[in-house]
Amino acid sequence: MRLNIDFSQRYRLFSLYSEPPGCLLDDEGWFSVTPERIANQIAERCRCDTILDGFCGVGGNAIAFAQTCNRVIALDTSPTRLALARHNAQIYGVADRIEFIQADYTSFIQSRLLRGDPRKIDVIFLSPPWGGPAYLDGDTEETVNGEHPSYHLSSIQPIHGAELFRLSRSVTPNIAYFLPRNTNLNEIGELAGEEKVEVEEEWTGTKLKALTCYFGGLAIGQEHLF
Repeated sequence: MRLNIDFSQRYRLFSLYSEPPGCLLDDEGWFSVTPERIANQIAERCRCDTILDGFCGVGGNAIAFAQTCNRVIALDTSPTRLALARHNAQIYGVADRIEFIQADYTSFIQSRLLRGDPRKIDVIFLSPPWGGPAYLDGDTEETVNGEHPSYHLSSIQPIHGAELFRLSRSVTPNIAYFLPRNTNLNEIGELAGEEKVEVEEEWTGTKLKALTCYFGGLAIGQEHLF
C-alpha cells in the first residue's frame, strides 16, 4: 500500500531536511518519525549518559538524544531504516555518538540479561510500532460522542505493550514511552504501580500528536529513582 505523504511537513520532521545531501525517509518513516521539536523536548527530559532507543526508525529521536546524551544505542530490525538513520545523523553531525545496531528489541534485551552485560543503560526510550497504516486508519474512526476510541497497549507490536514495558524495566526504571494521543490512561497508570507516572502531551501547532509517559526517575518528583 502506498501512503499519502504530506511532503509539506518535511521541515517539521527534520529542520535540516534540505541540507545537502538531504535527509532521507522511507514510507514508514514519513508517518512514524517524531517531529523534531517534540524529539528535542523528549531528549531534554531524557538527558543522561547512555540511552537506548529501542525502535529508532529513520533516526529522528536518536539524533535528538545524541545532542543531550553522551551515548546513544539505536536499534531497528530494518537494515534500510538503519542506513537512513545513519545518513540523517551524519547530516546533523552526531553519527559518531550513535551506535546503530540491527536487532529485534526484545531479543536484544533478553540476550543482554542472559549475558549479564555490565554496561549501564540509564534510560530506555520506547516508540514501538503502533499498528502502522492500519493504526492511522483506525484513528480516524469516531465514537458516537465524537471522540476517538481508546488505544490499548495490546495493539503495540511486536509484543503486548505492558510486557514490553516490564521487559524494559528489567534494565532500568527510567522509561520514556511514546504512545498514541488516545492511549487508555488507566493502562498507563497500571504500569506505574505504586510509583508516579508523568504524562506529557506532545503538540504540533493546534494538533495533539502523541503522549510521552515518563517513568522512574524521569517523572517530576521521582528524581531519586534515577
